[in-house]
Amino acid sequence: MKTSTANSILTISSLRELTAGTAAEVKNQVRLRFTPGLTAIDFDCTDLEFLDSSGLGALISIQKLAHERQGLFRLLSPRPGIMQVLELTRLHRIFEIVA
Repeated sequence: MKTSTANSILTISSLRELTAGTAAEVKNQVRLRFTPGLTAIDFDCTDLEFLDSSGLGALISIQKLAHERQGLFRLLSPRPGIMQVLELTRLHRIFEIVA
């Protein structure tokens, strides 16, 4: 996982899996890096190949963190398989998704 900040946005990228094995660490890293002054979290899904229920929970937690701080949360470029999971769980209605 890589993180970067630019224009008040924290971007998370280069994550291949968001699963029970990685979800807790991803949430912790985002909490540590979403510092005051940042106004949005962009989760770049370009490299994300697998997402399980724990990963979905992590995304929901990250979205809540952003909203608690009056920030935005977006999923960027989800692959078709990831998009299918989001649609099956109806989370595509909850998350802002940018193709």
